[in-house]
Formats: sequence, structure tokens, C-alpha cells
Amino acid sequence: MEGEKRLFGKVCIVGVGLIGGSMGMALKYRKSARRVVGYDLNDDILLAAKKAHAIDEGTTELAAAVRDAELIILCTPVDILSEVARCIAPHLGPDSVVTDTGSTKGQVVREMETILPLSSFIGGHPMAGSEKTGVHASDRYLFENAIYVLTPTKNSSSGALEKVEGLVKALGAQKMLLDPQVHDMVVAAVSHVPHITAAALMLTLEQLQETYPNAPTLAAGGFRDTTRIAAGDPNLWEQICFSNREKIMGMLDVLVKHLGELKSSLKEDDRDTFRKALNRAQEQRLRIPMGLKGVLPSLHELVLIVPDAPGVIGNLGTILGNEGINIIDIEILRVREGEGGTLRLGFKSDEAREAAAGILERDGIHVHKL
Repeated sequence: MEGEKRLFGKVCIVGVGLIGGSMGMALKYRKSARRVVGYDLNDDILLAAKKAHAIDEGTTELAAAVRDAELIILCTPVDILSEVARCIAPHLGPDSVVTDTGSTKGQVVREMETILPLSSFIGGHPMAGSEKTGVHASDRYLFENAIYVLTPTKNSSSGALEKVEGLVKALGAQKMLLDPQVHDMVVAAVSHVPHITAAALMLTLEQLQETYPNAPTLAAGGFRDTTRIAAGDPNLWEQICFSNREKIMGMLDVLVKHLGELKSSLKEDDRDTFRKALNRAQEQRLRIPMGLKGVLPSLHELVLIVPDAPGVIGNLGTILGNEGINIIDIEILRVREGEGGTLRLGFKSDEAREAAAGILERDGIHVHKL
């Protein structure tokens, strides 16, 4: 068992933010690496990563970080990956394997295979994340049951691929092999265009607010959930979208086509065509596999009625915390002073939600599952 756990000797994580920190936590927790070294330009980030048990040691010297590393994981923005690769190339050992976590792969893989030793690089994209950023948001279970895309090419060595597949398994993720161009087309549709669409919806609300100042007050429930991804880091999403702009523009054309068709149905009072389009959308939605994570985590939610009393929210946290259940999101939906109100609690898994519902109902708190 111990031999299986120690998959790697030294692992170097370049960029210890949400993704890099979460990887380090998972590798250390599962004892999958003898030593995890983090590289970052900021000493405070490295200190935070060490306190969070995401790395064993940190350094601001890139050459020292990658030297003698069996596996180097590049967790930097996509627009500086090639620059980082040029810096580390002279310091790689003969058996070093490099992978990245970038959200686009076509351009990245092409550049990496010209900069790094030809068979040493395997492109990667863990389909997991959060609206939050930074090492403080790291979670050792971030990749559990998430799709992790690998994009080997004809130049990739079987040994390098096997090593990165070992990383995916150690993180608790599920491997999927894709051609880099296919990957970019699919993520344009399921990740990049949805983000742009969410941003467009928020800009629509902003424009509406100029005439109707109270409009954001009504933007709860489904609107809030639909646009949640618009809360992501604008600088990061600028880099991602421009690195995949050709594929994104193609998918935006498809989206605009369907929006145009729906608009035409409304304009022409064609209810039959409109309803058939909604039926097709419903059927397609139901085909999406359950139980797998996407780029942003799903929230498994409960709505509960509580009295208006001091400390009621803290008491809920205590009740669930004593049972080992973590609340990852909380929102006050409605409240009537002196009587009570409703809260929405979010959990990371359906199992946690079910357990929380049972515990709260046992304590006489009425819950409703969303």
C-alpha cells in the first residue's frame, strides 16, 4: 500500500493558488509524493501554502524549485505558460515530466512541445474550480470525482502520460483523453461561452437598472444561479477567452443562431416552434451526466425556516459542525422581524445535504431540498 501511495519523489507546483494549492493538499494528504515544493513570486503566498499543508517547502527561485523534480505542475495563467517553460527547460532532469492546468490546450501544447524536451510534456485541464481564488480557497477535495482532461499527442511518451495519469488518480479525479483542438472546442461551448453569456446577462441587468433601479432586487433565485460564474476573476477570464478566441467565436455564432430562432418564434407568435425548442433543450439538459463536477462546483442546497433569534445562524453551524458537516454557502432569503425567516444553505455534495437534512429535522428544524 505504501508503495502505491508514494507515486512520486519530488513534485514541484509552479503557482500556488487555488488549483496549485488544492493539488498540493491532495498529494500531501494522500502521501502521494515524498516532497511537494511550491514556487511563487510572493513569500506571503508560500507561507500561507505551507500553513495550509499544501506544500512542504516554498521558494521564489524557479530553478531551485524544479531541479530534481520528478513531476512539475504549471498552475500559472495561460498567457505566461510559455515564458515559464523557457525558464525551467534548462533545469529539467532527463526523466522530468511537465504538465499544466490551463483552460485551453491547442496553443499551449504547440508551444510547450517546441520549448520543452519533446516527449516530456502532457497537457492537462482539471475541470474543477471555484469563484474564489488564491491559496486560502484551496481544498484537498477540489478534484474529487471531477473530469480531468489530458491531451497527449503523437510526440508524448507513454512514460510521461503514465506519470500524469498517476497524478489524476491521486487527486481522486476521472481521466479523459482528448485531442487538444477537440478539447478547446468543447470547453468553448461548456465553459467559456457560458461565462461570456453570464457576463452579458449581468450587463443587461446593469442597463435595465438605469431605468428601473430596483431591478437587481428581483435578480435572485434562478438568475443568481445562472450568473454565478460572472463573479469569476475578470483578468483570468480575459486570458482564457483570448487564448481560445477562434473556438469561442464559432460557438458564440451557434448560440446567437439559437437565440435568433427563439426570438423569431416570439416575434411571429409561433408557439409550436418555441415549445419544441424548449423541449429539445430540456431533453439535452437531462442527458448531462449526474455526479460529476464541472468547472464550477454544484451547490447542493437546503432551504429552512428559522426563528428570528440571536445566534440562530451560529447555532446551525454548531449543530452541523459537531456532526462533521461543513456549510459552504449561506444566504438569508427572507426575514420578518420578531417572527423568523428562511435561509438557504449550500453543501458540497448530495450526501452532505442529505445528512444535514436529517440532523436538522431531528432538531425540529423544517427543511426543504432544492
